[in-house]
Amino acid sequence: MSHQKYKECIEECLKCMVACNHCYVSCLDEEHIGMMKECIRLDRECADICEFAAHAMSINSKYVKEICLACADACEACGNECKKHDHEHCQQCAEACFACAKMCREMAA
Repeated sequence: MSHQKYKECIEECLKCMVACNHCYVSCLDEEHIGMMKECIRLDRECADICEFAAHAMSINSKYVKEICLACADACEACGNECKKHDHEHCQQCAEACFACAKMCREMAA
């Protein structure tokens, strides 16, 4: 598959990476940071995996399906955690994570 065919999924992965990074930084500023520990951890992991998935697609890696499935799993875990928190940055992150997970699952099918 060419880079062009991956374009939409790459864009979703990069949007998710940005949303997770924003959420991570914003969580560090929350008053009860201890309650945000899992959200922060998953934000960091998800951002890294999304970046890696976008890179893998951009080079047409032979492992892109497996990487996209792993990315979808990470996005769903992060989205589910972020959804538990009322902060706007968490809700926006959850939305981006679920969109990315859906796109990555479609790409891996």
